[in-house]
Amino acid sequence: MKICIVTGGTGGHIYPALALAQALKEQDMNHELLFIGNEDRMEARMIPQAGYAFKGIQTKGIQGNILNKLYALYTLFFNRKAVKMILNSFSPDLVIGFGGYVCVPVILEAKKMGIKTFLHEQNAIAGKANLFLAKHVDGIAVSYEANLQQFPLHKTRLIGNPRTYVFKQKAHTQSILTEIGLDPAKPSVLFVMGSLGSSSINAMMGSVLALLNEHHLQCIYVTGKQHYDAFIAENDETSYVKILPYIDQVQAMHEVSLMVTRGGATTAAEIMVSGCPSIIIPSPFVPNNHQYHNAKVLYDAEASVLLEEKDCDAQQLSMMILDLIHDENRLKMMREKAKPLGRLNAAEDFIQWINEVMN
Repeated sequence: MKICIVTGGTGGHIYPALALAQALKEQDMNHELLFIGNEDRMEARMIPQAGYAFKGIQTKGIQGNILNKLYALYTLFFNRKAVKMILNSFSPDLVIGFGGYVCVPVILEAKKMGIKTFLHEQNAIAGKANLFLAKHVDGIAVSYEANLQQFPLHKTRLIGNPRTYVFKQKAHTQSILTEIGLDPAKPSVLFVMGSLGSSSINAMMGSVLALLNEHHLQCIYVTGKQHYDAFIAENDETSYVKILPYIDQVQAMHEVSLMVTRGGATTAAEIMVSGCPSIIIPSPFVPNNHQYHNAKVLYDAEASVLLEEKDCDAQQLSMMILDLIHDENRLKMMREKAKPLGRLNAAEDFIQWINEVMN
């Protein structure tokens, strides 16, 4: 089968798309895959690095003042000519969109050409692009029960996030904590603020790490590549505090005692499947406040602590971490509450549904 996958903008869209691609190829090496994404965003680098064919187009989110919105609309529909050329050249049997405005011209053109189409929604609150496209596609795979109220029920299934496929494929043969100079036998905290990092959280993390270092608590702070140089220039590593631009998050989550993170779709799915205890600080700078709603699902299940950024300061966060890290019963309960929320076979179930529709 020839399959076109459309994704981009953020890791929340890209990582599950790559996971599904991996599952598709491992089930049938004869599948031919082509990715379409933004020509100037992170997918233009990440997807070719993962070994997949990639075609970039130019799109812009519909936000800002009226002129910006009009220009964004013009860009989206102007690109349909370029998209048509890509689809004609590749001749896919199926197009799968993973959200974001880049999906709009591709899904619409595929529908016009009579190609079967699917959407995948990763967040508890559906994105505007997916909501707009819902009536045009053959199937919509969603990650949360709340999504079932947001899309046409007759063509929507609760599948989960395909990113969970990576957990089953990951070989845990070597300790990341040992590699970076920490003791796997001691409690440790992992701080990850999304695939791009967070400048607002970075502003207080120096104080947080200093306070936790005084208590000899092992900490790993992942700044994001674009923030690393500035942060490491102002903050020192110690025998207890390690500062990194990037980490293999999937493997690290299996080793640490607690994770402090944003509420992105990929991270939320990974918390559910791994059972990693967490404090989630949703980003207030995302559309539809979707990170808060992702985190709220875990919070309501008693699987995570939800801390809004407006209520967060260095002293409060440090004390919350110290209280949790020494409460083994609470950590155990969070692990037990998180795992039932995860859908470990999301990728396989999605592929099974695709095969049903295509056959």
